[in-house]
Amino acid sequence: MSSLISRIGLQTALATTNLAPYHTMFHFLFAYVFLSSRGLKNYLKIDHNVSPRDDVANYGERAVAEGKITQRQLNLAKRNEGAHANSMEHFPVFATSVVFATVAGVSNAHINGACAVYTAARIVYAVSYLVIERVEHSYIRSLAWWASNVACLNLLWTAGGALNRTI
Repeated sequence: MSSLISRIGLQTALATTNLAPYHTMFHFLFAYVFLSSRGLKNYLKIDHNVSPRDDVANYGERAVAEGKITQRQLNLAKRNEGAHANSMEHFPVFATSVVFATVAGVSNAHINGACAVYTAARIVYAVSYLVIERVEHSYIRSLAWWASNVACLNLLWTAGGALNRTI
């Protein structure tokens, strides 16, 4: 456990290391590659490279009706597209937050901690988006989404204070 804590920058020995660039690279790849719906759509054989943003909408219901995929598989593809889109939309918020915090001179320990919270929240968000099918459990995703927002707002607020010399 201590090596994990060291890796994410929460141990005092690593407080001088700013891990934000590495978190940013991870989140870029996480949003744009790992959560991409192309792999799942290829697997389900409903991927059409000519107009990939319309695959699920245009071909999903027909594939279910023709018995090529199940409704549950189509629902997973829809959730995958939602998780992918939200992660791409949220990435600029995170990247901007860490840049502001770094430029403002916020302590590396604070930045690393906020990045660790953001990373954990976004992983919980993505997993819950993909696997949770029941409404009553879907609020886990909402809580994770808010936790990632709070981490970014914390960085921006702290950066604002540092830039204006109020902290």
